[in-house]
Amino acid sequence: MRLGAVIRTMGPASNPGTVRTCARAVEEAGLDELWVVDHIAIAPDDAEGSGGRYLDPLTALAWIAGMTERVGIGTAILNLPYRPPLPTAKAIASVQELSGGRLQLGVGVGWMEAEFRALGVDRSRRGRLTDEMLDFLERCFATDELIVNDQPMLFLPRPKKPPIFVGGGSDAALARAVRAGDGWMPMGGNPAQLAPRIERLRELERDAGRTPLEIIVLGGVALDDPTRAREQLAELSELGVTRLAQGIRYEEPNAFLEKIQVLAALR
Repeated sequence: MRLGAVIRTMGPASNPGTVRTCARAVEEAGLDELWVVDHIAIAPDDAEGSGGRYLDPLTALAWIAGMTERVGIGTAILNLPYRPPLPTAKAIASVQELSGGRLQLGVGVGWMEAEFRALGVDRSRRGRLTDEMLDFLERCFATDELIVNDQPMLFLPRPKKPPIFVGGGSDAALARAVRAGDGWMPMGGNPAQLAPRIERLRELERDAGRTPLEIIVLGGVALDDPTRAREQLAELSELGVTRLAQGIRYEEPNAFLEKIQVLAALR
């Protein structure tokens, strides 16, 4: 199983020094991937834990890519309905190009009503907008020249399309992963809760004639109990989970560095 960690690009830990230290630590520890989350417009009554402070995920990953060489970098997750298609595709391609092909794109539909309102996006259309964006990304990475709004244009640079991991636990999310994704990215690491959704995912894959997708769990194992953590990883692996994006709560680097060493020792 590939092991990675979520870098906090929100709250007090989202300062340059802490982000830099933690990103480099993930690479130096030999972990496979680091991930960042996504919010754009946090309402004051939803700001507990972050203070409303969030870095843009693609900008943060571009910065992180410049200070690392090997480790995979990814969004967990990028809320597609929040963003206009063409500038977003350009940003994704730019990070993929500058990182040497290390980008991994976890995507979702978003959920926070106040955030949709601030962005002027109709929340009821979030599924449709996500599907449209995924189709547009497929077009962009398939050819150098395409037509957008009846205007022929060049989409360059055009690196290899990053793998797309679809978040969400609904049947619609699972169907979206099978239709347009390379993997499914659920939250939480409870095998009992994941098992029926994975079974449903496999049914949809068989119906679509697709080989089994990757499953990337965004959650965590018990790093304070390495023996139990290994058991949890074995249970997840038996279910078909291929990657773990370990969430870690911290405000300063030392707390993160300690957990990272424990996680790396589980490999």
